[in-house]
Amino acid sequence: MILTVTLNAALDLTYQVPGWRPGATHRAADVAEHPGGKGVNVARVLHTLGEPVVATGLAGGSTGAAIRQLLGDLRHSFVDIGGSSRRTVVIADGQDATGFWEPGPTVEPAEWHAFVQHYRARLRVSRVAVLSGSLPPGLPIDAYAELVRAAREAEVPVILDTSGEPLLAGLAAVPTIVKPNAHELAIATGMPVGAFGPGAEELATTEALAAAEELRNGLPTAVVASLGAAGLVASTVDGSWHASLPEALTGNPTGAGDAAVAALARGLAYRLPWPVRLSDAVGLAAAAVVAPVAGDVSRADYQRFRRMAVVVEL
Repeated sequence: MILTVTLNAALDLTYQVPGWRPGATHRAADVAEHPGGKGVNVARVLHTLGEPVVATGLAGGSTGAAIRQLLGDLRHSFVDIGGSSRRTVVIADGQDATGFWEPGPTVEPAEWHAFVQHYRARLRVSRVAVLSGSLPPGLPIDAYAELVRAAREAEVPVILDTSGEPLLAGLAAVPTIVKPNAHELAIATGMPVGAFGPGAEELATTEALAAAEELRNGLPTAVVASLGAAGLVASTVDGSWHASLPEALTGNPTGAGDAAVAALARGLAYRLPWPVRLSDAVGLAAAAVVAPVAGDVSRADYQRFRRMAVVVEL
């Protein structure tokens, strides 16, 4: 079983607004409401693929109740908190998407302690743990580091997908894989934000690999960085690779990174070779881009894009 952790779960609202532009009045062509937060998105993708998965984390209030209800038959085990879980809003225009994230509820020390105990118990029946997303107010910067150490003590491989200080603190605890995006990688390594932007794929690959190796800094942790249209770059103890599609896609990229993490988690669970993990990650990420909302993927799209993926050892 794969265990996903979402400490800042959300109720996601996605508005489909063709021709959206700031400062104008629009009518939404469609509105979708679904459970969200990065770890929840990972769990939803794995569930779609038929993988055994349990989503855990923190949830509270009427928003937390809605998140639990909307998860349907996806197994979940959230720890209740006094504050109300946040909402996120995505405006998708068919070409790209714009997101608005609420900060989330303040978590009390006793609630955090209760979650850590719950998480440790869940680790005993898990093959892989995935720690994804932002930290809600009230949690210490090293919250993910504590969860990484608990997974290592339980001998459970763990993936960390977060940003900023929580990423650096968590990396010091030596997770199995960290999965920053280009923006997060640039900030973590002190490179100019946008250094890995679209339109310069060769430069993106070279610079991103150097940054990934710098972030690893000799640790056994693998760094897999998502570069948007330029694909993924991976720096590991077994080698380095670049994975991409022959051409860029348009759509809603909001959940693409989470879909890639789902593929990496499954690859860890089955001990797949890195090139297979990365082609799966590119395929699932692409399937997420062409899906209407984050956390949704089509198996047919995934298989089609996975076969198109090009993985090159660097």
